[in-house]
Amino acid sequence: MVSFIFFDIDDTLFPSTEFSELARRNAIHAIVRMGLECGEGDVEKMLEEVIKERGSNYPHHFDEALKRLGVKNRAKYVAAAVAAYHDTKIAILPYPEVPAMLAALKQAGAKLYIASEGLEVKQWDKLIRMHLEYYFDEVFVSEKGELGKSPEFYRQIAKRAGARPEDCLMAGDREDKDILPAKKAGMLTFRVFRGKYAVKPRTTAADFNGKDLRQIVKIVKKLS
Repeated sequence: MVSFIFFDIDDTLFPSTEFSELARRNAIHAIVRMGLECGEGDVEKMLEEVIKERGSNYPHHFDEALKRLGVKNRAKYVAAAVAAYHDTKIAILPYPEVPAMLAALKQAGAKLYIASEGLEVKQWDKLIRMHLEYYFDEVFVSEKGELGKSPEFYRQIAKRAGARPEDCLMAGDREDKDILPAKKAGMLTFRVFRGKYAVKPRTTAADFNGKDLRQIVKIVKKLS
């Protein structure tokens, strides 16, 4: 009986890749508008280099990128970038089918959870900005230095939810973090093909898959 449903966030509940790229472009525009004597392409290239080296959760991306570009008085540029970035974040929205899908699952009696990776505060921030926080019974986040999204992580969160792994369904966009380790933990899995990992050919080891999350409601009702 599948009644415990776990969701990834990025490119699963909302178009994370699209919003991140838009926020980054807006931040770079803001830096150049402040009078920086560098082209947007130069700033973008250096910013990508810093993100690749430091990771997406590093808090000083813009300052580090500008430092490497030889900018000495960086404060006003960093402030402009951060303001533009956060102005874009305010507008994040879930994928169109998500609110109705979550509501239907709750109405059907399912328990809903987040199974994510990164900084817990940032994951909550996304849910709150999208007004999705009240749908979920609990939010599980594997932070840096912890288990990552490993089979053991999925076994532990199933236990914390009071569920057997075979009564759980994990939905996400990444084969390596959402599908394979959850299957190894004994969960059923749903691969959604969207975002930057929706590459072709669309092969997956998931039990179910789709271009969006709508069919999860039918799957859960059928297996309950």
